[in-house]
Amino acid sequence: MSGMKPIHINVLLAFLLALTVWHAFRKTDPPASQLRLVFQAEANGQKLVFDQFHYKNPNGPGQFRVQNFRFYISNIKLSGEDGTYLEPDSYHLVRFGAGNESFAVELNNIPLRSYSGLSFSIGIDEQANASIEPRGDLDPNSQMAWNWEVGYKFVVFEGSLSLDDAILPLVYHLGFDENRRDLQFSLPAEEQLSSTSAKNFKVDVMELFSGASAFNMAQTQSVKFDRQDARRLAENYARMISIAGN
Repeated sequence: MSGMKPIHINVLLAFLLALTVWHAFRKTDPPASQLRLVFQAEANGQKLVFDQFHYKNPNGPGQFRVQNFRFYISNIKLSGEDGTYLEPDSYHLVRFGAGNESFAVELNNIPLRSYSGLSFSIGIDEQANASIEPRGDLDPNSQMAWNWEVGYKFVVFEGSLSLDDAILPLVYHLGFDENRRDLQFSLPAEEQLSSTSAKNFKVDVMELFSGASAFNMAQTQSVKFDRQDARRLAENYARMISIAGN
């Protein structure tokens, strides 16, 4: 019986070694957290009002109302000295309407560490825009898909302009590949994600028409297929999102 003891000791040592290695590998994975990106629709710094002729055409005559405002964000990435996180299937449709002036995008299972930068795109990358594969909020049968070719509308703004006793429809559907805009935001260096964190963003719809390029609704009430007008509006919406408090 005494000859069996070394075998038992070897088995025990092997078990303890395997347990130690298992714990070492487990500790390399930081705990996961959730991050909510909360987008608040605004106009001139105030909460956006829907379905009322509440706003002056910023570059021409007339008053306009907002009835539908939505856009895609994609390729959300967090970066810092400790590493980066890129959300898989990162395609989200941010949508606003009457009674829904804010919209939250929830990111789950993010490694819990410090991040100093956050980036995402308004629009969709060319590969996904040319595909009919559903990913994230991408659905080729949705209202955001073009009905004349494969691809998606990146930004949709719909409303009406009251001008000289007439009500004129406003329809801006933007979504050529070149209309994607990549945005980068700095995060406080001392701030670390907790188990549930949130970042608040302001989305100023007025920037869509009076940002880098002045846009007169009375002169151009619809943009769908004109690449030059779509480019002008894309340059504007590249500036419409900012981190609240910055």
